Amino acid sequence: MSSTGTQLLRLATAGSVDDGKSTLVGRLLYDTKSVLADQIDAVTRASVDKGLATPDLSLLVDGLRAEREQGITIDVAYRYFATPHRSFVLADTPGHVQYTRNTVSGASTAQLVILLVDARKGVITQTRRHAAVLALLGVPRLVLAVNKIDLVEDPATVFAEISAEFNSLTTSLGWSSEDVIEIPVSALHGDNVAVKSDKTPYYDGPTLIEHLESVPVDAEPHRVGLRFPVQYVIRPRTADFPDYRGYAGQVAAGTVDVGDEVVILPSGTRTTVERIDTADGELRTAHAGRSVTLVLADDVDVSRGDTIASPQDAPEPIGDFEATVCWLAEKPLRPGARLLLKHGTRTTQAIVGTLIERFDEQELTAQEGPESLELNEIGRISVRVAEPIVADDYAVNRHTGSFLLIDPAGGNTLAAGLVGNALAAVELGSAVPA
Repeated sequence: MSSTGTQLLRLATAGSVDDGKSTLVGRLLYDTKSVLADQIDAVTRASVDKGLATPDLSLLVDGLRAEREQGITIDVAYRYFATPHRSFVLADTPGHVQYTRNTVSGASTAQLVILLVDARKGVITQTRRHAAVLALLGVPRLVLAVNKIDLVEDPATVFAEISAEFNSLTTSLGWSSEDVIEIPVSALHGDNVAVKSDKTPYYDGPTLIEHLESVPVDAEPHRVGLRFPVQYVIRPRTADFPDYRGYAGQVAAGTVDVGDEVVILPSGTRTTVERIDTADGELRTAHAGRSVTLVLADDVDVSRGDTIASPQDAPEPIGDFEATVCWLAEKPLRPGARLLLKHGTRTTQAIVGTLIERFDEQELTAQEGPESLELNEIGRISVRVAEPIVADDYAVNRHTGSFLLIDPAGGNTLAAGLVGNALAAVELGSAVPA
């Protein structure tokens, strides 16, 4: 266990096309000995066939045939690796603009994101777009990996200039200087990934892996009390369990103990927790992220989509609210759209009211009253739902403050939504009328 007390770190990668993201992920897997010998042999043979003098580590992660042929990453893939100090789950996300939706998906649960830039290009449009999306998603910490640092003539100056520009951007987006670090790396040669490079005397910070091993990231902030969306009502009605009634789901926030008083939302009925069941037996306590079945002391009315919560800070069920959304569909979003909204385990009909403002992630400004939101655009909207949802503001809790907007006809995801004004943390310029 690391000194921070965190055994598992969830992280994601983001960056523009050809910044070397797949090579960096492959390097992380290779340097932490998280790939099998036959995989390395296969990559080495493929690299020789391509006429390369050194193994192309991007082949370790770009596994789809289309990805190999095009040299790009298309979908989110989850990689697992470990060091003696920590275990890691890494969401490897695409770099193309049209796959921003995949970046949103991969980074939504990340505690840290590695954002890559090519040292020859610096902070570009896609870098600013990704940083803005990560800020709105509430990602606690960032690493800017300035890759291909070996390919520029004056690396010390280039690194300093890129770091200064990135720090200015992240400060405007709401991060403190303690939450952001810049590291010059060469993913191809392994400089400052796992081993400190003697080619970067101007940099005296940690290697990328040293930082990942030591960064103090809370596994779960516990900023709110219990939030337990009910996924399924278990009633076996068998000879062995004739009267058993349990409520299965995953603890989305907080903790729950046997004997705790809880409130069922949206009904407001109160009862206590009699048992906490799992496939491995009973528990006394269940923390956020644990999937369990709660057995309640009283025979109360609980259905799928309800939330079992701590009465001390239980959220008020809401039917009308404002939200920040990242629009993920080709067809634009316009006022009056009738969609489905999925929050936790509840899905309900929803109507989009006003488009309040559209966020310009390049200029860090807001445009008031836009007529529509196009693909990959971010905006603040008003929403009305047919059945109230039990949600926290996203700034209070990421898990219970997020939702999806879904096409009722085809079932496709149209938007990722955050309850409340996620733009409030961003230092916006003056809003301009549409």
